[in-house]
Amino acid sequence: QVQLVESGGGLVQAGGSLRLSCAASGRIIGFYVVGWYRQAPGQQREFLASLTNVGTINYADSVKGRFTISGDNAKKTTYLQMYNLKPEDTALYSCNLRKIGLDVWGQGTQVTVSS
Repeated sequence: QVQLVESGGGLVQAGGSLRLSCAASGRIIGFYVVGWYRQAPGQQREFLASLTNVGTINYADSVKGRFTISGDNAKKTTYLQMYNLKPEDTALYSCNLRKIGLDVWGQGTQVTVSS
């Protein structure tokens, strides 16, 4: 049974930085994709970045140059480093693991950016 737990969110001023973590537990074998998403109240869930087991990375245009995704296989943890945060980045940030037969979400960590 795979579970994901996000951490690292908080309240920051515009221009600040946060590093989010997505820690996985359980057995994960073969091809998979870990993605970071966010959702603000009244908004659709938005894709931010993804990382595959073979190191392929994709970013949404909205966060290119500000957000960096990385992973630590030994810790089974995926990170999202966020710089130059803006008020419009305020949202619940969640991680997702997808592979054949599996689609798991964490509970999310709140990021609030004040102006």
